[in-house]
Amino acid sequence: MAKLKKAFFCQNCGAQASKWVGKCPSCGEWNTYVEEVIESKSTSSGSKTASRKAKPIAIQEVKANAEVRYRTPNQELNRVLGGGLIPGALHLFGGEPGIGKSTLLLQMALSWSGIKVLYISGEESEQQIKMRAERIGIQNEQCFLLAETSVQSILQHLENEEADVVVIDSIQTLHSSVIESSPGSVSQIRECSASMMRFAKETATPVFLVGHINKEGSIAGPKVLEHMVDVVLQFEGDQNHMYRILRTSKNRFGPTNELGIFEMHSFGLREVENPSEILISNRDEELSGSAIAASLEGIRPILIEIQALVSSAAYGTPQRSATGYDTRRLNMLLAVLEKRCGFRLASKDVFLNLAGGIKVEDPALDLAIVSSILSSNEDIPIPSKYCFAAEVGLSGEIRPVNKIDQRIQEAQKLGFSKIFLSKYNLKGLDFKDYSIEIIPLGKVDEMFKELF
Repeated sequence: MAKLKKAFFCQNCGAQASKWVGKCPSCGEWNTYVEEVIESKSTSSGSKTASRKAKPIAIQEVKANAEVRYRTPNQELNRVLGGGLIPGALHLFGGEPGIGKSTLLLQMALSWSGIKVLYISGEESEQQIKMRAERIGIQNEQCFLLAETSVQSILQHLENEEADVVVIDSIQTLHSSVIESSPGSVSQIRECSASMMRFAKETATPVFLVGHINKEGSIAGPKVLEHMVDVVLQFEGDQNHMYRILRTSKNRFGPTNELGIFEMHSFGLREVENPSEILISNRDEELSGSAIAASLEGIRPILIEIQALVSSAAYGTPQRSATGYDTRRLNMLLAVLEKRCGFRLASKDVFLNLAGGIKVEDPALDLAIVSSILSSNEDIPIPSKYCFAAEVGLSGEIRPVNKIDQRIQEAQKLGFSKIFLSKYNLKGLDFKDYSIEIIPLGKVDEMFKELF
């Protein structure tokens, strides 16, 4: 038996140290270091690929086969995954507690006819999962449940059942007998994930791993966990809103930053096929401080309503607040309006909100944000059929954005009459292809003259 080697790991970020320290030098958290065994007695992996010897091969000699994808019954999930599941792919599914991770995966397992799905839960019993399935209201004889936390037992069941798709809820509850640390520790998560990855690759079985998140919003556990898996999915949303956003931050088999939108109901999650309609509020009259931006999430164009409120500061220091948008970017745009355009906003409170509880970082929102702020400041409403898609530079110029044709088509499809964009985006555009009126702009001053 080999001598046991131990080290100290931060339970928040996964940093390693040779001795115990009070404050983690990596993430700055206090009292998070725990002693764990990093090397125990040697175990034979029993992997089928251990005896295979690799040798260099010319890239021209490599035979590239077309990817076979499993189309899930959930179209929004297919969109985020890049068209469906790849055999042998390992997916990490993260999100806040109660956001709907288990509901979405169980709904997928129950709705998938002709595919044998094994749902393994370390947090809930079979009776609790059965109650959730009855609430969803879908029955499927090909969906099997297993309440187990031991990795060795799970692998034995997987070998016997021969499931087509495997769901594990969650990775933080699993433990391996090879590692002598508690479940949820850095060493356990790393070892359990590696075991699941070996199983997925050797049997060509798609595997979903549900992961919890920490208070910063990132997936709990070591960062190496996100590097090991093939796809990282993030489930976002506000508890006070019914809409849930599914994003992909890593995808080895498809596009990243793709977006899927769901609506939470008592019977489960409903797919939202046209998100632009839910992100634009219905109004009986024109109100100031509201503008529509043509954004792009992944390859999907989305129209988002920007709401701004500018008021006189009641206290000495004016407030700057943004919901769903970067506050630093908002401060930069306010500085541009102050310096380049002459608007006195330094002594006023500015509040910004993206309707629908969505978070967007697209620079094409700049022009709509500037328009909504000026509209609220002047108390003059912007017509509801006007749309904006452009970036604002530090000198007050209006800069072009990518994939402008998709943004124009989406605005035209939803019945908008005008779209404001950068004049440098006109290259390659044929105005005859669009029924919507295109207004090219070069500076913020020109936009102010057009609107007000």
